[in-house]
Amino acid sequence: MTIAMIEVFKGAGLLIYPLGLCSAVAVFIICERAYALRQGAVMPHDLVNAVVTGKPLVGGHHSVLARIVDFAEEHKNDEDAVKAFARLEINRMERGVPYLDIIYAAAPLIGLTGTVTGLLQVFSQIAPDTGLPDPVNFTKGVALALSATVIGLTIAIPSLVGSGYLQRKIENYAAQLDVLLERILQRGRSS
Repeated sequence: MTIAMIEVFKGAGLLIYPLGLCSAVAVFIICERAYALRQGAVMPHDLVNAVVTGKPLVGGHHSVLARIVDFAEEHKNDEDAVKAFARLEINRMERGVPYLDIIYAAAPLIGLTGTVTGLLQVFSQIAPDTGLPDPVNFTKGVALALSATVIGLTIAIPSLVGSGYLQRKIENYAAQLDVLLERILQRGRSS
């Protein structure tokens, strides 16, 4: 890390710790959900094709669609229970994503808090006899005070993008699962 980056982190003061925690949690959620929501873990192609074409349901074990199919097989006479289970699986896909919304709202506010406290420190160093600050220290202090906001925004923007991407992916899967659920229920009715 360069010296300038170290100074930016120092400028955030003690608020670097909650900002660091927000950053670590956001990275974890985005990476974990991106992995958990890959096509093969939710709706593997072989199982989707089997549901659509009415062929024997094979493949895609341990996927969201496979769990729904297995539940539908066990509860053939209870369509409402199968639909409720499918909604529950969609809810499981959303696990952790709402925390990204909290992070992208909170991180800039934490950063702004750091900026305000930093500016208070800078303005408190104005010489009482002249009413003027030392120009070099004043400029450096203001720059450091703003670093907390920069860090907060740097955390918030990827969290916002990650949340939007993951939500859209979940919505697409939910729409596809809704169509496939009708096929699964139709298969249960005919057997």
